[in-house]
Amino acid sequence: MAPYSSDNTPSAGQASIALLIVRIATALPFLYHGSAILFGAFGGPGPHGFAAFMHAPDIIGYLVGLAQFGGGLAILTGILIRIGALCEIIVMLGAIFLVHLPHGFDVSKGGTEFALTLFLTALSLLIAGGGSYSLGSVLPEGLRKL
Repeated sequence: MAPYSSDNTPSAGQASIALLIVRIATALPFLYHGSAILFGAFGGPGPHGFAAFMHAPDIIGYLVGLAQFGGGLAILTGILIRIGALCEIIVMLGAIFLVHLPHGFDVSKGGTEFALTLFLTALSLLIAGGGSYSLGSVLPEGLRKL
């Protein structure tokens, strides 16, 4: 990798490695929680249990689980990353406003801290895309920016 320029701007390669690290850090919690909601993995509630907790119809459990798991896969691979990031942004807005906001900021008290962090990393990926270390380049030209 080329060293930083005199104005501390990272090279394109450094920026792509940074995006890869952010993609991994963002995708892992979404894959974990999406698996717990969608499939009941890791002792998770499954779609029915999640929907019951939210006092919502079962379809909400399936949609949230699919958005988290599918969005996590999109973010991890870089394929359709902006669509995946948008799914995660919507889910995190729901988590922040419907679950965590009444508990303040502190994550140890059920607050918004972690959900807000994931919201912001997903937002940054929506803006920046996946970088050059992404599988998005295998898509047809018209789909690469999604």
